[in-house]
Amino acid sequence: MELTVGAILEGKVKSITNFGAFVALPENKTGMVHISEVANAYVSDIRQHLTEGQDVKVMVIGTENGKINLSIKRLEPKPQRENTGRPQGNFRPNSDRADRPQRREGGFQDRQARPQQENRPQRAPIQPAAPKTADQLFEEKLKAFMSESDNKLSGIRADHRTKSRRR
Repeated sequence: MELTVGAILEGKVKSITNFGAFVALPENKTGMVHISEVANAYVSDIRQHLTEGQDVKVMVIGTENGKINLSIKRLEPKPQRENTGRPQGNFRPNSDRADRPQRREGGFQDRQARPQQENRPQRAPIQPAAPKTADQLFEEKLKAFMSESDNKLSGIRADHRTKSRRR
């Protein structure tokens, strides 16, 4: 019997490791179910889901270099996601489309312009920052120089300590 991807087989768990379980298949073949293919939920300990000697139904998901990759979770129904009220995927609310023309039976027609709200608060214009004086520029440059100098000195000191310990 030739194993093909998608084939569903019955097998028995031979051994369990931290990364998966080895399953004995028909015709004295062995395949492995990776821990990520055991259940639809996160599996931290495979021994909570499988035991040695357990009969399992598996699906062949790959064959490479004589190795047979199996899955148990692909035979289980996918769990329904709870509706949290949040949109999934690339959902964009209708407010993005306010300025776009809408398709109607007669073709495209523009939406009527919204009336302007007169009670909307006006934002104050952002004032540009006052130009810095020569003293402020000098202080900033001095602060940057001192910081860079301290970093270099601490690197040299750390390097010197490690070299002196090697003697």
